[in-house]
Amino acid sequence: MIKGAIFDFDGTLFDSMFIWESIGESYLRSIGIKPKQDVNETVKALSLYQAACYFQREYGVDLSALEIMNGVNEMVERFYKKETLPKPHAVELLRRFHNKGVKMCIATATDRYLIEAALKRCGISKYFSGIFTCTEVGHGKDEPHIFRQALEHLGVNKKDAIVFEDSLYAVKTAKSDGFTTVAVFDRHEKNQTQLKKLADFYIEDLSQFNI
Repeated sequence: MIKGAIFDFDGTLFDSMFIWESIGESYLRSIGIKPKQDVNETVKALSLYQAACYFQREYGVDLSALEIMNGVNEMVERFYKKETLPKPHAVELLRRFHNKGVKMCIATATDRYLIEAALKRCGISKYFSGIFTCTEVGHGKDEPHIFRQALEHLGVNKKDAIVFEDSLYAVKTAKSDGFTTVAVFDRHEKNQTQLKKLADFYIEDLSQFNI
């Protein structure tokens, strides 16, 4: 019986992965520079500071690294505070879990204030008793710490908990640590075949998971 659910945010509950996938291109266009075809792939592998230096070096952006970083952060903040929406059937699933007494929290790599802003705007903060971020936990999702802290917060046994994720590496981590995993399809994850094989459940949208 499911008593607790740990949800990833970007790509799992909210259709928000594209902001991270395209932020390099979007930022350059916002300051009037035409990006090269490979800019998004390049920026994905860099820290924000490294990306700022890359824009200076490769595109001649005549701003300080701090100004570039602030500009990127402002774009991301605007997206979470005013634009991003839950994925189809996400709210219905949360409502069903809530009505059945399932405890829920979020485990995410995105900063807390961005998650809180999106949840509040969409009226679904009430479903979650906690938000755990990789920054606050001090470990990424290539390690199980964030899932363990979320589980401890929920106060249920691991066998009664379930983890919802869209990315292969996070599913691998949770599954290897003994969690039951649900892989949620997102177009930005390229390894769908591996996800299907690895996860305990694989769903193309959130309406397909029945408690």
